[in-house]
Amino acid sequence: MPTVLRIGGYRFFFYSNENDEPRHIHIQKAGSAAKFWLDPVTMATSVGFSATELNKLGKMVEQHRQLFMEAWDEFFGA
Repeated sequence: MPTVLRIGGYRFFFYSNENDEPRHIHIQKAGSAAKFWLDPVTMATSVGFSATELNKLGKMVEQHRQLFMEAWDEFFGA
């Protein structure tokens, strides 16, 4: 499961067996998890994060979207 970025305790990653899904990024921190689609950036799932934190995470995903998409394409050979 390649980690793409770490910011403030958040780990942004994807699983190596998910190339059958559209590009997305998973986020974990202290037992909470979320998944965001990258095109367009929208939350797919979330467990344990508050609405305020999810809003913050959405902005972080937007900010680093290009990095996440490039990492996905490089890993999966898209």
